[in-house]
Amino acid sequence: MVRRRAHSTTRANPRLRKTVIPTKFFDPAQSQKSDDHARVYATIEIIYTVVDFLAAALFIVGSIFFFSSSMQTAALWCFLVGSVCFALKPTLRVIRQLRYLQLDKIQKLATIEHQHG
Repeated sequence: MVRRRAHSTTRANPRLRKTVIPTKFFDPAQSQKSDDHARVYATIEIIYTVVDFLAAALFIVGSIFFFSSSMQTAALWCFLVGSVCFALKPTLRVIRQLRYLQLDKIQKLATIEHQHG
């Protein structure tokens, strides 16, 4: 049995502790920070679900169209647009996280203004 030594880069370099991002990206608890965070979460979830259903529907329709040689061009367009919808899904999640970061900055500035105002 090989024993490995625990290595902590933050002990070796204390400056690394300062580089930690205070808000974790893709932390599920972020949606509960405030009413604005909850609204962003709900809005993106609705859009995400619509895009998901649209992508699935386009692939089903494209598959059905593909059985007919006269509809194969339409089928290919369905597949292409469905693929774009699938690409939108992770994009929507990143947009949500960036919006959370923006809300956090606004709340931090409001807190500072309230303390000094």
